[in-house]
Amino acid sequence: MSEDDQLLGRIPRDAKKEWKVVLGRSWNIDYVDIRLYENNKPTKKGARLNLEEIVTLKQILEKVKVEKKEAKELDWSDE
Repeated sequence: MSEDDQLLGRIPRDAKKEWKVVLGRSWNIDYVDIRLYENNKPTKKGARLNLEEIVTLKQILEKVKVEKKEAKELDWSDE
C-alpha cells in the first residue's frame, strides 16, 4: 500500500491474516486491490482490478447472493 491508497475495509481471517480492500491509482488508472495480508505484510494471494472490472465482479457476487437465497428457500430439511 502506498501513501495515496485508501483502505476501504478489512476482512479478518484469523489472528495473523486478514484481507484488505484498497482503492488506489497507478498510471492514471483507478483500481481496487483485494489482498491477503499476513502479519500486516501483503502476500501474493489477491487480485487488482480496475473499476470497470469491479462492476462486473459486483454483478457476479450479486448472483451468488441470489442463488444462496434461492437455495435456502428450497431447503426443506426442517420439515
